[in-house]
Amino acid sequence: MTTSEIHRQAAAFTTEHTENAEAFDREALEAAMAGTRFAGKLRFFESIHSTNTHAMAQAEAGAPDGMVYVADEQTAGRGRGAHAWSSPPGSGLYVSVLLRPRIAPADALWLSLAAGLAVHDAVQRATSLKADLRWPNDLLFGKQKFCGILSEMNAEVTRIRHMVIGIGINVNQQEFSPELREVATSLYIETGRQWPRQKLLAALLESLDREVNALTASERSEEEEASILARLEGTSSWIRGKRVYVEEQNGYSGLTEGLDARGFLLIRTPDGLRTVYSGGVREQR
Repeated sequence: MTTSEIHRQAAAFTTEHTENAEAFDREALEAAMAGTRFAGKLRFFESIHSTNTHAMAQAEAGAPDGMVYVADEQTAGRGRGAHAWSSPPGSGLYVSVLLRPRIAPADALWLSLAAGLAVHDAVQRATSLKADLRWPNDLLFGKQKFCGILSEMNAEVTRIRHMVIGIGINVNQQEFSPELREVATSLYIETGRQWPRQKLLAALLESLDREVNALTASERSEEEEASILARLEGTSSWIRGKRVYVEEQNGYSGLTEGLDARGFLLIRTPDGLRTVYSGGVREQR
């Protein structure tokens, strides 16, 4: 699909569906966003192809920093590595946030990791459940995934034009298809009760605003950077001391040994220390 086709599809969709989408209490959410970068910038859809695809098109058209696109359903939800993301109506949280951060493209991964921290914090505040962050973009309970984060950006050598962070959270799904049953879970499955998506969305955006502000502060100190790293290691059993298999460069195994200065995962292998740039990381049994 070309950029112009995406623009036409997004514009047509907005005209047709925005007025009908009422899955959330917009007035209450707007009030909750007062004082954040998201104030007055929430857009809701009853059904959409992909919030990330829409957000990227809107970014190209000049949409400002802090726009938030929320869908009750996605018909073509996307995950990392061209994987689909199951997005049935009324069950999950499907949200994409448009950012125009003043950071170097080399530091962009930290924003994705910060989004993981924001989800972890929001879920714990809303449900008291403590998730495990699997580098770089999955959140799990045990061995089953309930949240995926897809970050996409348009950048020059020295600056990021725009970045979209898409977050999909399985909230009230009571069951999954046979092919997903072993690897996916939801807040409902973990607790046996329904959870209000409204409360979770507000907590997520509040946490994300705080994390982005800390990362993009013009005078960010070494102590603040160390704090981010410490919090990541505190919420993830995958960053240090986990024996994993990495699905890149023909595949290799090793023991995780922390993050480098750009947020990439370090793996200690029999051949020395290696850096994971794009491959999926899975626990080695």
